[in-house]
Amino acid sequence: MASTPYYLQGSPLAIRFNGVVGWLARHGISLLGSAELSVRGRKSGRMQRIPVNPHELDGVRYLVSARGHSQWVRNMRAAGGGELRVGRKVRTFTAQELPDEEKLRVLRTYLERWGWEVNQYFQGVTAKSSDAEILAAAPDHPVFRITTTS
Repeated sequence: MASTPYYLQGSPLAIRFNGVVGWLARHGISLLGSAELSVRGRKSGRMQRIPVNPHELDGVRYLVSARGHSQWVRNMRAAGGGELRVGRKVRTFTAQELPDEEKLRVLRTYLERWGWEVNQYFQGVTAKSSDAEILAAAPDHPVFRITTTS
C-alpha cells in the first residue's frame, strides 16, 4: 500500500500572509527575495499563482517546496516550468526536479537562509541537522532546478 506524499496545508493565517506576499511581489515589492510563481494548472489549464522563495546556490536557482507535495509542485511536474514575477519583471523558466540524493546542499543552504520562516514544515530538521537527517527529509520536500528562458 503506497503512503500519501507529505503535504502540510497552511493555517488560515499563513494562507492570508501568502496572499499579501504574493500581492506585494505582483506589485514590485519583494520581501527578502520572494517572488510570485505562476504555473499552469494540470487540470484547469489556468495559471495558478503562489509566493515562493527562490533559492540560489553556486549560481543556480532552485525552488523548494517546504510544505511538501503541494498543488504547485504537482502542476510544475506536469508543466515543466512556469514564471517568476516581481512587479513588471517576469522571468519564464523551465524546471527539472532533483532526485532525493542531490538535494542535500540545496536543502541545507535553503534552511540556513529561510529556516526562520519554514522550519515548522521540516518536522524538526534544521540547517544544523546531520546529512543523514536532511537526506531522510528530502523525499518530503520537492526541489526544482530552474533555468530562465527569458
